Order: sequence, then C-alpha cells, then structure tokens
Amino acid sequence: MYFAALLARTEDGWEASDTELLDNVETLSDLADLAREAAAEDDTVLVLIEQEDAWFGVVRIDGEDDPRIYVSDAAAAARSSYGEILLTDELLGREPGDDDADLDSLDLDGTEDGEDEDEDDDNDSSASEGGGSAEAVPHGPVGDPGILDDLGVSEKELKSLADDALTEIADALGASEVLETVR
Repeated sequence: MYFAALLARTEDGWEASDTELLDNVETLSDLADLAREAAAEDDTVLVLIEQEDAWFGVVRIDGEDDPRIYVSDAAAAARSSYGEILLTDELLGREPGDDDADLDSLDLDGTEDGEDEDEDDDNDSSASEGGGSAEAVPHGPVGDPGILDDLGVSEKELKSLADDALTEIADALGASEVLETVR
C-alpha cells in the first residue's frame, strides 16, 4: 500500500493534496512539474511518498531549482514503481545508462556451446564479478539527508525515522492536520 501527498508551503502555512502519482508521473521531471503546479509562486513543495513500513521518500522542489531527494531505503524503494521514479542515476551515483547490461563483460564470441565445463565456469564467475545494477542500489538511505534541516527536521532525525515517518515529518513542519485530511 502506497501513500503520496504534496505539501505546498503558503503564506498561511502548509496546504496538502493527495495525488495519484502513477497516473500523472513517469519521471522525476514529471514529478517536479506536478509539484510546481501545486506551488503558490515559487514556494517550497514537498512530495511525501511512503510504502507501508518498507520505505519513505521526500522530494523537495523550491521554485525552478532541481529537485532534492531523500529515500530512507534505496533497496526497498528500487522494488517499487514509485521508488523507481526517485532513484535516479545521479542519486545512486551512477552514470546514466549504467543499469544496462555491460556488453563488454558478456561472452558474445559465439562459442558458448561446445566449450568445456572449466572454461564455462570461468566465464560465469567473471561475468558475475562484473557487478550490475542490483549492486548499485544500496540498502539504507540515499539522497540529501539535510533536505528538511531548515524546516525543523534535522539530518539525524530524518535518518532515525521508521514507522509512520511521514506523520512525524508533518508534525515537525506543523502540517499534521493538513496531511491527515488527505490520508
């Protein structure tokens, strides 16, 4: 079960709206555009996403600045469609396209059949040592842990959140009532 909401800061406090992300969003750029539409002028908008107790993510959009992202558990998020939107190559420290198979590490000389077993074993072990995208997604948090520092949630507090993290974030922002209206 997923929950996603937009919190837009206004002169009068925070305004919340729920969103069906998958209906409107396929990329981080789409998500940023959706958040900017919810903003009054160039105010801060937070996109809060949670998958039950598995992981949560915060995306912060300040005007036309690039989105800032924090994900509590990248490995768990990588297994979800919402998480895939947040886990960009840049966030994971990869060059774009690194998640594709490394063709140089594959044995494509056409001699796969008929090789003796010892040689096949060597090829298998060297291909598996080549890494892959699964290794590039760490267990644990990724992104900008200071994303909410100026809003009252320190890096240490953000990293320590687990169950009901979005409610705790909303409490710290003074936005728990407006978040509950869309939950």
